[in-house]
Amino acid sequence: MRKSKSLSLVGIFSVCLLLVWSCTNLEEYTPNVDMVNSLDAIPEVLKSIENGIEEDGDINARKRAGATYATFNAALGSSGLASVFARNELTVFAPTDAAFAELGLNPGNVRRQPNLKQILLYHVVAGTVLSTDLSNGFVPTLNGAAVEINLNSGAKVNDANIVMVDKRARNGVIHGIDKVLLPPTKNIVELAKDNDFSILLAAVEVAGFTELLSTTNNLTVFAPTNQAFVDLLAELGFGSLEELIDEDNGIGLGGLQQVLAYHVFAGRVYSSDLSNTTIKMFSGDDLTIDVSGPKLIDFRNRESNIVSTDIQATNGVIHVINKVILPF
Repeated sequence: MRKSKSLSLVGIFSVCLLLVWSCTNLEEYTPNVDMVNSLDAIPEVLKSIENGIEEDGDINARKRAGATYATFNAALGSSGLASVFARNELTVFAPTDAAFAELGLNPGNVRRQPNLKQILLYHVVAGTVLSTDLSNGFVPTLNGAAVEINLNSGAKVNDANIVMVDKRARNGVIHGIDKVLLPPTKNIVELAKDNDFSILLAAVEVAGFTELLSTTNNLTVFAPTNQAFVDLLAELGFGSLEELIDEDNGIGLGGLQQVLAYHVFAGRVYSSDLSNTTIKMFSGDDLTIDVSGPKLIDFRNRESNIVSTDIQATNGVIHVINKVILPF
């Protein structure tokens, strides 16, 4: 289980703003259109760094630092993604050869890396994002999962340092990083099984939601801890989950499904996206977010603290809460 982290709380879905250039910087940092059109595409620019034919004359310093990108380029070719990287406007966080070497990978064997295409797509953001456009928060990648930008102590992407910035290409920009970023490999249900959510998973199975949470893309789940369910049963006067969903004396199967759906939002919402607002959950009911906790406020005006954030799955993100929220 990840430890709870301090939240950078901005407007909901403000992660998209990381992909938009600041109007105040456009004139200063955007090259002339003719100059951009004269550049090579991203794969060719990466190759030029390897071959030492850059226009800026800094290649010898980069080679002495080991900042070449032959393995990344080889991976693009063997994965069939070279044309994608050449034709679309992208921002690439490219691991150096030294970063791949830490994983035992080089241009000759990188094609054998499992899940290579998804790993490469996890290093790419749509659009052109210069170093001057970066700010703290999560940025969605072409993989579907997000990377976290942190500028507090140097510039980092997840746990990788940015070692080269703003290498322009005809169709975007390249930033060099010193580690290979590994995307999530487990879906929401699989990830919950690895953590202490056994009561939640039992409820999900009874409700018939296991496949939905395993296969539906782009979900945000506010996951109650086991203790949260124990506290709920005591609060409502039930001794077990079975009593809670009893059709005659409890909330019934339909009630359980509504409660669980009240913990799911359609879309990936990261901690840096939260704001004081009301959102509509899968159940169709409104849920209030209060960033002062941060916490959730449910239909009964009960408060549930968000105690851990941004646990990424292949199909969404999990935030852990300490109280089961109720839509009725």
